[in-house]
Amino acid sequence: MVEVDFAQLQQWLTAFFWPFVRLTAFLAASPLWGHDSVPTQAKIGLAVLLAVVLGPTLPPLPTVPLVSWTSLGIVIEQMVIGVAMGLTMRVILAVVQAAGEIIGLQMGLGFATFFAPDTGTNTMILSRLLYMISLLIFLALDGHLIVLEILAASFTSLPIGQALDPAAGITLVRYAGSILASGLLLALPLVAALLTINLAMGILNRASPQLTVFAVGFPLTLLVGMVLMMVLMNDLGRFLEGLFGGGLQFLRQFVDSLALAS
Repeated sequence: MVEVDFAQLQQWLTAFFWPFVRLTAFLAASPLWGHDSVPTQAKIGLAVLLAVVLGPTLPPLPTVPLVSWTSLGIVIEQMVIGVAMGLTMRVILAVVQAAGEIIGLQMGLGFATFFAPDTGTNTMILSRLLYMISLLIFLALDGHLIVLEILAASFTSLPIGQALDPAAGITLVRYAGSILASGLLLALPLVAALLTINLAMGILNRASPQLTVFAVGFPLTLLVGMVLMMVLMNDLGRFLEGLFGGGLQFLRQFVDSLALAS
């Protein structure tokens, strides 16, 4: 008969519970698994499966009672790590959404919005379209598997109970600034062309006030924008490949920077 004492039971529980907290926080904050269309049961089930698989491979855990104030601090620490990693993934995909917002405004599609349940706000149609295409390309490039690999490796580079470096939060905030820069870089060809058309229409309006610019300008910008979007789609995969590669590389470096140097 197999006998299990209290110390062994507590060791098994801590080896499962603390990784489970980090995994659950990441899955809830990430853009793919954290989507509202993914059932909560599926998120919890995936977190349980990963925690059971990763539990035997963890580095030595701190000898802390599971029900204690110190354990509560470790739980909060694991939640911060998981949420920070999930927010990093959201920043990567927010670049495409920002580009869609900029392009939509220039094309005159700012009124074409609908309610997005995952963000709780109104989102432009074009921004949502680019976001879904980017998410599908991310899956096609096995980006979700690479993210899970980085998440599993984080338990080695950032063991449970390791003190966190507060300066790493500044790194994440600075990386979030790339949303506007990279989004504008993606939308720049369309923005430059549409601004040129608007400038030409403004000059035409000054030269011939009888011409109804609004009746001509809106269909023209919409037509040119659709044609340029077709051209942009040819290079969208190459742009997203570089964006995802840089974002995943930053995620690895960010996890390493979270560990407080002793």
